[in-house]
Amino acid sequence: MTEQRPGEHMAAEIAQQPDVLAGLVGRQAEIAEVAEKISQRPPRFALLAARGSSDHAALYAKYLIEVLLGLPAGLVSPSTATLYGARPDLRDVLFVTVSQSGGSPDLIEVTETARRQGALTVSVTNTPDSPLRAASELGVDIGAGVEKAVAATKTYSATLMALYLLIDAVRGGKAADAEKIGELAQQTLDGAAEGVQRAVDRYRFVDRVLTTGRGYSYASALEGSLKLAETSYLAARAYSGADLLHGPVAAVDGETAVLAVTSKGQGGQAMHEVLEAVGKRGADVLAVGSAASEVPAALRIDVAPTVEELAPILEILPIQRIALGLSLARGGDPDSPRGLLKVTKTR
Repeated sequence: MTEQRPGEHMAAEIAQQPDVLAGLVGRQAEIAEVAEKISQRPPRFALLAARGSSDHAALYAKYLIEVLLGLPAGLVSPSTATLYGARPDLRDVLFVTVSQSGGSPDLIEVTETARRQGALTVSVTNTPDSPLRAASELGVDIGAGVEKAVAATKTYSATLMALYLLIDAVRGGKAADAEKIGELAQQTLDGAAEGVQRAVDRYRFVDRVLTTGRGYSYASALEGSLKLAETSYLAARAYSGADLLHGPVAAVDGETAVLAVTSKGQGGQAMHEVLEAVGKRGADVLAVGSAASEVPAALRIDVAPTVEELAPILEILPIQRIALGLSLARGGDPDSPRGLLKVTKTR
Protein backbone atom coordinates (compact mmCIF):
# COMPACT_ATOMS: atom_id res chain seq x y z
CA MET A 1 0.00 0.00 0.00
CA THR A 2 1.45 3.35 -1.07
CA GLU A 3 1.85 5.83 1.77
CA GLN A 4 -0.07 9.06 1.30
CA ARG A 5 2.16 12.10 0.83
CA PRO A 6 1.39 15.24 2.89
CA GLY A 7 -0.93 17.54 0.99
CA GLU A 8 -1.65 14.98 -1.71
CA HIS A 9 -5.42 15.27 -1.42
CA MET A 10 -5.47 19.06 -1.17
CA ALA A 11 -3.23 19.39 -4.23
CA ALA A 12 -5.41 17.02 -6.25
CA GLU A 13 -8.63 18.75 -5.22
CA ILE A 14 -7.29 22.19 -6.11
CA ALA A 15 -6.41 20.82 -9.55
CA GLN A 16 -9.92 19.41 -10.03
CA GLN A 17 -11.61 22.79 -9.78
CA PRO A 18 -11.67 23.78 -13.47
CA ASP A 19 -13.62 20.61 -14.30
CA VAL A 20 -15.90 20.98 -11.28
CA LEU A 21 -16.73 24.58 -12.17
CA ALA A 22 -17.35 23.76 -15.83
CA GLY A 23 -19.60 20.89 -14.78
CA LEU A 24 -21.67 23.20 -12.60
CA VAL A 25 -22.19 25.69 -15.42
CA GLY A 26 -23.33 22.76 -17.55
CA ARG A 27 -26.09 22.18 -14.96
CA GLN A 28 -27.38 25.76 -15.16
CA ALA A 29 -30.82 24.65 -16.34
CA GLU A 30 -31.21 22.38 -13.31
CA ILE A 31 -30.33 25.20 -10.92
CA ALA A 32 -32.60 27.56 -12.84
CA GLU A 33 -35.54 25.31 -11.93
CA VAL A 34 -34.88 26.08 -8.26
CA ALA A 35 -34.58 29.77 -9.12
CA GLU A 36 -37.96 29.66 -10.88
CA LYS A 37 -39.61 28.37 -7.71
CA ILE A 38 -38.03 31.23 -5.79
CA SER A 39 -39.30 33.71 -8.37
CA GLN A 40 -42.82 32.33 -7.92
CA ARG A 41 -42.65 33.47 -4.28
CA PRO A 42 -40.86 36.84 -4.52
CA PRO A 43 -39.12 37.51 -1.19
CA ARG A 44 -39.07 40.77 0.74
CA PHE A 45 -35.46 40.09 1.69
CA ALA A 46 -32.99 37.22 2.06
CA LEU A 47 -31.20 35.64 5.00
CA LEU A 48 -28.19 33.32 4.78
CA ALA A 49 -26.97 30.80 7.37
CA ALA A 50 -23.57 29.09 7.28
CA ARG A 51 -20.40 28.25 9.20
CA GLY A 52 -16.67 28.24 8.36
CA SER A 53 -15.76 28.39 4.67
CA SER A 54 -19.45 28.23 3.82
CA ASP A 55 -19.95 31.43 5.80
CA HIS A 56 -17.54 33.19 3.44
CA ALA A 57 -19.50 31.80 0.50
CA ALA A 58 -22.68 33.13 2.13
CA LEU A 59 -21.12 36.58 2.41
CA TYR A 60 -20.37 36.41 -1.31
CA ALA A 61 -24.02 35.54 -1.92
CA LYS A 62 -25.07 38.49 0.22
CA TYR A 63 -23.25 40.83 -2.16
CA LEU A 64 -24.81 39.07 -5.16
CA ILE A 65 -28.32 39.33 -3.76
CA GLU A 66 -27.99 42.99 -2.81
CA VAL A 67 -26.26 44.09 -6.04
CA LEU A 68 -27.83 41.84 -8.68
CA LEU A 69 -31.31 41.39 -7.21
CA GLY A 70 -31.64 44.67 -5.34
CA LEU A 71 -32.87 42.90 -2.20
CA PRO A 72 -31.70 43.46 1.37
CA ALA A 73 -29.73 40.45 2.62
CA GLY A 74 -28.24 39.49 5.95
CA LEU A 75 -26.14 36.78 7.58
CA VAL A 76 -27.94 34.81 10.28
CA SER A 77 -26.58 34.01 13.73
CA PRO A 78 -27.88 30.42 14.16
CA SER A 79 -27.50 30.62 17.95
CA THR A 80 -30.37 33.13 18.17
CA ALA A 81 -32.63 30.20 17.31
CA THR A 82 -30.69 27.23 18.69
CA LEU A 83 -29.55 28.71 22.02
CA TYR A 84 -31.92 31.59 22.64
CA GLY A 85 -35.10 30.25 21.06
CA ALA A 86 -35.80 33.29 18.86
CA ARG A 87 -38.74 32.79 16.52
CA PRO A 88 -38.88 35.81 14.16
CA ASP A 89 -41.62 36.33 11.58
CA LEU A 90 -40.04 35.07 8.34
CA ARG A 91 -43.04 35.17 6.02
CA ASP A 92 -42.02 36.13 2.47
CA VAL A 93 -38.33 35.70 3.32
CA LEU A 94 -35.81 33.70 1.30
CA PHE A 95 -33.70 31.68 3.74
CA VAL A 96 -30.58 30.10 2.20
CA THR A 97 -28.47 27.68 4.23
CA VAL A 98 -24.99 26.95 2.92
CA SER A 99 -23.15 23.86 4.18
CA GLN A 100 -20.77 21.56 2.34
CA SER A 101 -21.61 18.59 4.57
CA GLY A 102 -25.21 19.46 5.39
CA GLY A 103 -24.65 17.87 8.77
CA SER A 104 -24.13 20.61 11.36
CA PRO A 105 -26.93 20.45 13.96
CA ASP A 106 -27.24 24.22 14.36
CA LEU A 107 -27.69 24.80 10.63
CA ILE A 108 -30.27 22.03 10.40
CA GLU A 109 -32.19 23.38 13.39
CA VAL A 110 -32.15 27.01 12.25
CA THR A 111 -33.36 25.92 8.79
CA GLU A 112 -36.21 23.89 10.31
CA THR A 113 -37.11 26.88 12.47
CA ALA A 114 -37.05 29.27 9.51
CA ARG A 115 -39.34 26.97 7.53
CA ARG A 116 -41.82 26.78 10.40
CA GLN A 117 -41.72 30.57 10.66
CA GLY A 118 -42.81 30.98 7.05
CA ALA A 119 -39.55 31.31 5.10
CA LEU A 120 -38.87 29.71 1.75
CA THR A 121 -35.85 27.58 2.68
CA VAL A 122 -33.12 26.59 0.23
CA SER A 123 -30.09 24.44 1.02
CA VAL A 124 -26.86 24.70 -0.96
CA THR A 125 -24.77 21.65 -0.14
CA ASN A 126 -22.35 19.07 -1.48
CA THR A 127 -24.36 16.30 0.20
CA PRO A 128 -27.79 16.11 -1.45
CA ASP A 129 -28.96 13.30 0.85
CA SER A 130 -27.98 15.21 4.01
CA PRO A 131 -30.27 16.12 6.92
CA LEU A 132 -30.00 19.76 5.87
CA ARG A 133 -31.44 19.02 2.45
CA ALA A 134 -34.29 17.11 4.10
CA ALA A 135 -34.96 20.09 6.36
CA SER A 136 -35.21 22.60 3.50
CA GLU A 137 -37.95 23.02 0.92
CA LEU A 138 -35.60 23.46 -2.05
CA GLY A 139 -32.03 22.37 -2.64
CA VAL A 140 -29.04 23.00 -4.87
CA ASP A 141 -26.41 20.27 -5.18
CA ILE A 142 -22.99 21.85 -5.75
CA GLY A 143 -21.72 18.55 -7.21
CA ALA A 144 -18.05 18.89 -6.28
CA GLY A 145 -17.60 15.20 -5.51
CA VAL A 146 -15.94 13.72 -2.43
CA GLU A 147 -13.41 16.04 -0.80
CA LYS A 148 -10.80 14.15 1.25
CA ALA A 149 -8.63 17.01 2.50
CA VAL A 150 -9.91 18.70 5.65
CA ALA A 151 -9.29 22.14 4.14
CA ALA A 152 -12.12 23.00 1.75
CA THR A 153 -10.95 23.88 -1.77
CA LYS A 154 -13.12 22.54 -4.59
CA THR A 155 -16.21 22.54 -2.40
CA TYR A 156 -15.64 26.22 -1.62
CA SER A 157 -15.25 27.39 -5.21
CA ALA A 158 -18.12 25.13 -6.31
CA THR A 159 -20.34 26.65 -3.62
CA LEU A 160 -19.55 30.13 -4.94
CA MET A 161 -20.35 28.95 -8.46
CA ALA A 162 -23.63 27.36 -7.40
CA LEU A 163 -24.71 30.49 -5.53
CA TYR A 164 -23.88 32.67 -8.51
CA LEU A 165 -25.82 30.43 -10.90
CA LEU A 166 -28.82 30.40 -8.56
CA ILE A 167 -28.91 34.16 -8.01
CA ASP A 168 -28.19 34.95 -11.65
CA ALA A 169 -31.08 32.68 -12.65
CA VAL A 170 -33.43 34.42 -10.21
CA ARG A 171 -32.80 37.68 -12.09
CA GLY A 172 -33.46 35.88 -15.37
CA GLY A 173 -29.84 35.30 -16.39
CA LYS A 174 -28.53 32.34 -18.34
CA ALA A 175 -24.99 32.33 -16.88
CA ALA A 176 -23.55 33.88 -20.04
CA ASP A 177 -20.67 35.52 -18.14
CA ALA A 178 -19.76 32.16 -16.56
CA GLU A 179 -19.71 30.17 -19.78
CA LYS A 180 -15.90 29.87 -19.89
CA ILE A 181 -15.27 29.73 -16.13
CA GLY A 182 -13.63 26.29 -16.32
CA GLU A 183 -11.14 27.51 -18.93
CA LEU A 184 -10.44 30.67 -16.94
CA ALA A 185 -9.86 28.61 -13.79
CA GLN A 186 -7.31 26.43 -15.58
CA GLN A 187 -5.66 29.51 -17.05
CA THR A 188 -5.44 31.03 -13.57
CA LEU A 189 -3.93 27.92 -11.99
CA ASP A 190 -1.38 27.51 -14.77
CA GLY A 191 -0.45 31.17 -14.92
CA ALA A 192 -0.09 31.56 -11.14
CA ALA A 193 2.35 28.67 -10.57
CA GLU A 194 5.53 30.75 -10.64
CA GLY A 195 4.07 33.53 -8.51
CA VAL A 196 2.76 31.05 -5.96
CA GLN A 197 6.21 29.51 -5.56
CA ARG A 198 7.78 32.94 -5.10
CA ALA A 199 5.19 33.76 -2.46
CA VAL A 200 5.84 30.49 -0.62
CA ASP A 201 9.59 31.15 -0.64
CA ARG A 202 9.11 34.74 0.52
CA TYR A 203 6.62 34.10 3.33
CA ARG A 204 7.76 30.71 4.56
CA PHE A 205 8.97 32.08 7.89
CA VAL A 206 6.42 34.83 8.41
CA ASP A 207 4.40 34.71 11.64
CA ARG A 208 1.74 37.32 11.03
CA VAL A 209 -0.43 37.70 7.94
CA LEU A 210 -3.23 40.13 7.27
CA THR A 211 -5.63 39.53 4.38
CA THR A 212 -7.82 42.23 2.92
CA GLY A 213 -10.25 42.96 0.09
CA ARG A 214 -13.30 45.06 -0.76
CA GLY A 215 -16.71 44.22 -2.17
CA TYR A 216 -17.09 40.74 -3.61
CA SER A 217 -13.40 40.08 -2.88
CA TYR A 218 -13.84 40.52 0.86
CA ALA A 219 -15.10 36.91 0.90
CA SER A 220 -11.79 35.84 -0.69
CA ALA A 221 -9.82 37.70 1.99
CA LEU A 222 -11.78 35.91 4.72
CA GLU A 223 -11.39 32.51 3.09
CA GLY A 224 -7.69 33.13 2.44
CA SER A 225 -7.15 33.98 6.10
CA LEU A 226 -8.92 30.79 7.18
CA LYS A 227 -6.88 28.65 4.80
CA LEU A 228 -3.58 30.09 6.05
CA ALA A 229 -4.62 29.65 9.69
CA GLU A 230 -5.90 26.09 9.43
CA THR A 231 -3.17 24.68 7.17
CA SER A 232 -0.06 26.62 8.26
CA TYR A 233 -1.14 27.66 11.77
CA LEU A 234 -0.37 31.29 10.99
CA ALA A 235 -1.74 34.18 13.02
CA ALA A 236 -3.91 35.34 10.13
CA ARG A 237 -6.58 38.03 10.29
CA ALA A 238 -8.92 39.27 7.59
CA TYR A 239 -10.34 42.76 7.24
CA SER A 240 -12.43 44.59 4.74
CA GLY A 241 -10.18 47.24 3.22
CA ALA A 242 -12.55 49.89 4.60
CA ASP A 243 -12.46 48.45 8.13
CA LEU A 244 -8.69 48.12 7.97
CA LEU A 245 -8.37 51.89 7.62
CA HIS A 246 -10.68 52.42 10.60
CA GLY A 247 -8.13 51.27 13.17
CA PRO A 248 -6.33 47.96 12.55
CA VAL A 249 -3.89 49.64 10.13
CA ALA A 250 -2.18 51.03 13.24
CA ALA A 251 -0.89 47.52 14.01
CA VAL A 252 0.67 47.11 10.56
CA ASP A 253 4.46 47.41 10.36
CA GLY A 254 7.48 46.03 8.55
CA GLU A 255 6.93 42.60 10.12
CA THR A 256 3.44 42.28 8.63
CA ALA A 257 2.70 40.37 5.44
CA VAL A 258 -0.42 41.66 3.70
CA LEU A 259 -2.26 39.50 1.19
CA ALA A 260 -4.44 41.91 -0.78
CA VAL A 261 -7.16 40.62 -3.11
CA THR A 262 -7.51 43.13 -5.92
CA SER A 263 -9.61 42.28 -8.96
CA LYS A 264 -10.85 44.64 -11.65
CA GLY A 265 -14.00 46.50 -10.69
CA GLN A 266 -15.29 48.81 -7.99
CA GLY A 267 -13.92 46.71 -5.13
CA GLY A 268 -10.42 46.55 -6.60
CA GLN A 269 -10.38 50.27 -7.27
CA ALA A 270 -11.27 50.94 -3.65
CA MET A 271 -8.18 48.98 -2.54
CA HIS A 272 -5.69 51.52 -3.90
CA GLU A 273 -6.02 53.81 -0.87
CA VAL A 274 -5.75 50.82 1.46
CA LEU A 275 -2.53 49.52 -0.06
CA GLU A 276 -0.97 52.96 -0.11
CA ALA A 277 -1.66 53.19 3.63
CA VAL A 278 -0.18 49.78 4.53
CA GLY A 279 2.75 50.42 2.20
CA LYS A 280 3.61 53.61 4.07
CA ARG A 281 3.76 51.55 7.26
CA GLY A 282 6.33 49.20 5.72
CA ALA A 283 4.12 46.14 5.16
CA ASP A 284 5.19 43.50 2.65
CA VAL A 285 2.28 43.30 0.20
CA LEU A 286 1.31 40.34 -1.97
CA ALA A 287 -1.40 41.34 -4.45
CA VAL A 288 -3.61 38.60 -5.93
CA GLY A 289 -6.24 39.24 -8.58
CA SER A 290 -6.91 40.50 -12.07
CA ALA A 291 -5.89 44.03 -10.97
CA ALA A 292 -2.74 42.92 -9.13
CA SER A 293 -0.49 44.68 -11.64
CA GLU A 294 -2.23 47.99 -10.94
CA VAL A 295 -1.45 48.31 -7.22
CA PRO A 296 1.77 48.83 -5.21
CA ALA A 297 3.04 45.43 -4.04
CA ALA A 298 6.24 43.46 -3.44
CA LEU A 299 4.80 40.44 -5.24
CA ARG A 300 1.89 40.11 -7.67
CA ILE A 301 -0.10 37.10 -8.83
CA ASP A 302 -2.37 37.78 -11.78
CA VAL A 303 -5.75 36.12 -12.14
CA ALA A 304 -7.70 35.73 -15.37
CA PRO A 305 -10.05 38.72 -15.76
CA THR A 306 -13.82 38.29 -15.66
CA VAL A 307 -16.84 40.27 -14.53
CA GLU A 308 -16.36 41.45 -10.96
CA GLU A 309 -19.09 39.27 -9.47
CA LEU A 310 -17.30 36.12 -10.70
CA ALA A 311 -13.82 37.20 -9.60
CA PRO A 312 -13.94 35.44 -6.18
CA ILE A 313 -14.30 32.07 -7.91
CA LEU A 314 -10.95 32.59 -9.66
CA GLU A 315 -8.94 34.68 -7.20
CA ILE A 316 -9.22 32.08 -4.43
CA LEU A 317 -7.41 29.47 -6.56
CA PRO A 318 -3.83 30.81 -6.21
CA ILE A 319 -4.53 31.62 -2.56
CA GLN A 320 -5.37 27.96 -1.97
CA ARG A 321 -2.10 27.00 -3.67
CA ILE A 322 -0.19 29.42 -1.42
CA ALA A 323 -1.78 27.88 1.68
CA LEU A 324 -0.85 24.41 0.44
CA GLY A 325 2.73 25.42 -0.35
CA LEU A 326 3.30 27.25 2.92
CA SER A 327 1.96 24.34 4.95
CA LEU A 328 4.30 21.89 3.25
CA ALA A 329 7.26 24.27 3.48
CA ARG A 330 6.64 24.66 7.21
CA GLY A 331 6.53 20.88 7.73
CA GLY A 332 2.78 20.47 7.97
CA ASP A 333 0.19 18.28 6.32
CA PRO A 334 -2.70 20.41 5.01
CA ASP A 335 -4.76 17.27 4.42
CA SER A 336 -4.98 16.68 8.16
CA PRO A 337 -4.49 19.91 10.16
CA ARG A 338 -4.12 19.33 13.88
CA GLY A 339 -7.32 19.46 15.90
CA LEU A 340 -9.66 19.64 12.90
CA LEU A 341 -12.24 17.27 11.43
CA LYS A 342 -13.86 17.40 7.99
CA VAL A 343 -17.32 17.89 9.50
CA THR A 344 -17.59 20.26 12.48
CA LYS A 345 -20.82 19.93 14.45
CA THR A 346 -21.88 22.93 16.49
CA ARG A 347 -25.02 24.10 18.23
